[in-house]
Amino acid sequence: MIKLEPFTKEDFQRLISWIDSERALIQFAGPIFSYPLTTKQLEDYVNKEGLKPKRIIDIETDKVIGHCELNFQNEYPRLSRILIGDKVYRGKGLGKHIVRLMIQRIQNKATVEKVDLRAFGWNENAVRLYKKEGFKIQHEATGQFKFHDESWTNLYMIKQI
Repeated sequence: MIKLEPFTKEDFQRLISWIDSERALIQFAGPIFSYPLTTKQLEDYVNKEGLKPKRIIDIETDKVIGHCELNFQNEYPRLSRILIGDKVYRGKGLGKHIVRLMIQRIQNKATVEKVDLRAFGWNENAVRLYKKEGFKIQHEATGQFKFHDESWTNLYMIKQI
């Protein structure tokens, strides 16, 4: 159904084309980038220690449909920056396959008991998916994120594996 491959310079323009607003960039990546996303920012990103950015590929068509990141910078490995960029592929149930494949990749790299992620509370589809996949909200580590004049709930979620 899908596979993950390393995210490289050849993928930069595709990812940039998927991010059409500051809001979309923050939803996808949090505050690590500034809008508009540039190749320079992505060059710095792919060289960051502990981050393993991946492109998501539809196996049937061999088409790149999204982006995700295995993040080893925190206490627990983190599923980060998950985006199905090709809108044709959204709403088709691929999220659970992406999450499961990311966890499998993390387990192949390290012996871990937990994985975590962050999601904005208003992103109800993502939060529902993560809960179905066994992630639990850690209320004590949940906070607020300011986006212009809005305040977004920034949920911290952990899954025991």
